[in-house]
Amino acid sequence: MSATVLYTPEVLGLAVRLAAHGWDDGLPFQAEARSPSCGSTITLGLALDARGRVERIGIRSHACAIGQAAAAIFADGVQGRGRADIAEASEAIASWLGGQGSFPDWPGLSQIAAARDYPARHGAVTLPWKAALAALPESARND
Repeated sequence: MSATVLYTPEVLGLAVRLAAHGWDDGLPFQAEARSPSCGSTITLGLALDARGRVERIGIRSHACAIGQAAAAIFADGVQGRGRADIAEASEAIASWLGGQGSFPDWPGLSQIAAARDYPARHGAVTLPWKAALAALPESARND
């Protein structure tokens, strides 16, 4: 398959849009995730509201364009979601990437759907969900 199918103008635009979610050292829940297949890393910071739902997000990315696009898609869709929602989406995405499940319900994910055909990019796709789950404590409420 051609790389032009994977790196569409939409994907590259998402990678650039990630700048709208700049890093903030003051965010209380922080973690990093790394893709073993490509070496991409994302550091994610989150703040939660009183109900345990994501209120603010900051991202520092050293990832390929697919990883950056995935992070932008994650950031655009995570507002108002709790840990359980993020875990459910993470499992659905991993299952879908592995050819086991249906297309996950996360806004904007269709823009990087072509990455499913590139197993070396699967780790980059899942980075933001993995970082969020590492950052949020198990006890984070999800009312």
